Amino acid sequence: MTGAHNSTKALKQPSPETFFFYDLETSGLNPRSDRIMQFAGQRTTLDLEPIGDPVNLLVKLADDTLPSPEAIMVTKITPQSTVQDGLSEAEFCKYLSTEIFTENTIATGYNSARFDDEFMRYLFWRNFYDPYEWQWKDGRSHWDLLDVVRMTRALRPDGINWPVTEEGRATNRLELITKLNHISHESAHDALSDVNALIDVSRLIKQHQPKLFDYLFRLRHKKSVQALVNLAKPLPFVYSSGRYSADHDKTTVAFPIAPARHGNVLVFDLRYNLDEVLAKKAAEKRESQTASGASSPSDKASTFFPIIKELKYNHCPAVAPLSVLESAHAWQNIHLDRATIDKHLKILLAHPDLIERVREQYEKMPEFPKAKDAEAALYDAFLDRPDRTRCDAVKNASLRDLADFHPDFDDPRLPELLLHYKARNYPDALSEAEQSTWEQYRLARLAAQQGSYLESLKKLASENADSFLIEELSLWLQSLLPY
Repeated sequence: MTGAHNSTKALKQPSPETFFFYDLETSGLNPRSDRIMQFAGQRTTLDLEPIGDPVNLLVKLADDTLPSPEAIMVTKITPQSTVQDGLSEAEFCKYLSTEIFTENTIATGYNSARFDDEFMRYLFWRNFYDPYEWQWKDGRSHWDLLDVVRMTRALRPDGINWPVTEEGRATNRLELITKLNHISHESAHDALSDVNALIDVSRLIKQHQPKLFDYLFRLRHKKSVQALVNLAKPLPFVYSSGRYSADHDKTTVAFPIAPARHGNVLVFDLRYNLDEVLAKKAAEKRESQTASGASSPSDKASTFFPIIKELKYNHCPAVAPLSVLESAHAWQNIHLDRATIDKHLKILLAHPDLIERVREQYEKMPEFPKAKDAEAALYDAFLDRPDRTRCDAVKNASLRDLADFHPDFDDPRLPELLLHYKARNYPDALSEAEQSTWEQYRLARLAAQQGSYLESLKKLASENADSFLIEELSLWLQSLLPY
């Protein structure tokens, strides 16, 4: 009995759920071609109490990339500083996977679902890590607090001071919310400063509107959103999104009307009377028709956006049942009422032909231009299991292993990806032929970036921008070109 007992391994206790608030500073705005230059974050409990020390590190900018000079003027991070003090992308990915995005971690940011998370996925893809599992495997998940802030402002604003622009329009810029609420935010657009500010703003919402905060936290999972917004039992719902007008605090009442790509859903903004919209479109079409009788672009379904928009279940949308508008005050905040919603819904349902036409047009709209570069082709296809195993072998290989490592990949993107991975992280592993191929790619990529880069530097110099940063950026370009 004792022997059997001793041979039984003790079950590992799962680690508790924690937030990891994180923010990036990048070389530009396009996750397909730009790069992460700074990563900062702080782990907290679900009660928003810090766990451990903050993380603040740089990532080396490779010698095939020219950053946006305008971005550098904001972040003050020079390419040279990342080379001197930063991790290589391969080192950075290993650190993230072993120390940051551990089991039961909730990766949390501000506009992260649309920006930071995308940069992370392309980073992992370039470096042979699974680009998705850091947000779902082993109890991991993610949460974006931007739409949480929007919905709180629209529906439960009490207890928080909300900023407006000089023109009197609502704005949810993090540095303005912190300033109005006397929260320390020493350096906006520094990743760590932004992380600390976001944690404090989260505490502010949790303190003053705990029910809404906890509700949206539970709703961060895709299946939870699908339970509320679905085509099997379509119902009007409250929806806060950046696509909606700041005049109504970015919030409306929407209704699911048709399936979208990747299992998502198209929703209609019930703020609008569809009969009136159609009459206006018809008038615009008549006025703009050419002499040949061809239809103007207003005849396309795309003109109905954002009246009709795609709701992405996995982007942590801020949605809620109509019951959150339980008070007249909440309805007034978003400039709607139940009678208007009921009227507009009845009109919408009387146009099933239009709904079908919009769905068909939406499916024809290109999602992404076809990528010529394997690094930008993340969403072209999923990898099969054998290739996933080969990718694991690549990321775990040492410099010595990589020098003569040529896996028989099935996916045509991966051989090119491997060459670039070796060149950026382990250049000594390249053969002469590989070095020549990489140099051709590197120079072509720089040439494609160089024109706009020089134009930006010239413009910034004429505006008396930071001369030190302009000089550093000029020297960066010079250092990357052949003698």
